[in-house]
Amino acid sequence: MVLGIIAEYNPFHNGHLYHLLKAKELTKDNYTIAIIGGNFTQRGEASLVDKWVKTEMALANGIDLVIELPLLYSISSAENFADGAIKILNSLKIVDHIAFGGETDDLRLLNIIANTLFEEPKDFKLLLDVFLSTGISFPKAREKALLAYLNDDQYRNIISMPNNILAIEYLKALKKYKSRIKPVLLRRKDSGFLSLDYKGDLASSTAIRNKLKTSNIDSIKNLIPPTTYTILNEEFKLGHYVRDISCFEKIILYKFRNMSIQEIANLPDVSEGLENSLKKAACSCNTFKEFINIVSSKRYTETRLKRIMLYCLLDISKKDMQISKRTTPYVRVLGFNKKGEFLLSKISKANPKLACVTSVKKFIDSPINKSLNTLINKDIHSTDIYTLGFANDSWSNLDFTKKIIKK
Repeated sequence: MVLGIIAEYNPFHNGHLYHLLKAKELTKDNYTIAIIGGNFTQRGEASLVDKWVKTEMALANGIDLVIELPLLYSISSAENFADGAIKILNSLKIVDHIAFGGETDDLRLLNIIANTLFEEPKDFKLLLDVFLSTGISFPKAREKALLAYLNDDQYRNIISMPNNILAIEYLKALKKYKSRIKPVLLRRKDSGFLSLDYKGDLASSTAIRNKLKTSNIDSIKNLIPPTTYTILNEEFKLGHYVRDISCFEKIILYKFRNMSIQEIANLPDVSEGLENSLKKAACSCNTFKEFINIVSSKRYTETRLKRIMLYCLLDISKKDMQISKRTTPYVRVLGFNKKGEFLLSKISKANPKLACVTSVKKFIDSPINKSLNTLINKDIHSTDIYTLGFANDSWSNLDFTKKIIKK
């Protein structure tokens, strides 16, 4: 039996370890596959360490096979992030369960919400249009429309929580692809996905990264497994890490200043004249924080703006994002152990036509379709940009030179 997990592991901490061990306990699955985001993340941030280091941490803590979620999904909205990851897990044809965290443990309620979003009843769509017309952001309008449509206060605290939102999107994607994978919901034990609070030896990835901005790595030693500490400590000594997206702020501001209004309008998530505000802000700001403060509004949340800034940094267009939505992505293998090696052979037998990437050069040189070519080239380009955030050794072409991690 095979367990699937979708994560960023940014970095792999005690909460992730609890989630993994609890999921294995509940499902009794013998093998575990993790789909992980690469060098940039779903909330418009840079990963603390690169995807190969995150793979090392995952394998060291009990994951058997690590597969990369291509960039175009990993920096998308929750819907496309979840959709891309589920498409990969489904395409493997060997996964029995998917385990994900939530701020609730009531899978029934999440399924009701997921069904509403998947089926989109007429009354719900009308309510959504009404709330969108008030000028609020899409996520907030959808939340209000769901509450009005379901007309039950028990959903109020569920719909607004970030892990619940992702869980709902996973459930929706499972329905969309008529997947046989069974969902397993685990209630989070830490303070929450975006919380900066601590509970003993448990803290969110956000809290851990925030602490690292002002303290050394020893300050988080009790919040991460010993293997994570050892791996992170080495990367910090080498200067191979990125504290946050502000490391790229000058590049981003330069690119916005250099782009035409039409080019900015062609970035995903830019609409309704936002391109003009983005251009104006870039021409008058000196920092990332100033830029966000000027442009953010009730319609454009900070997270959405940070994603737009990533799209600018990484040269991603609306067309690129549309390609991702209609494409079943390749399976980019980042690392595995002995059990993971066995899983790869099972996957190959279960789906012989699956586009599996173990060598980027061989994959690019093979006769792949244009959509997959777009996806892989965005991955390569983003890694080349990401290493510019390192203090040392900002090499390019790592997707070609880094070997698969084998434990």
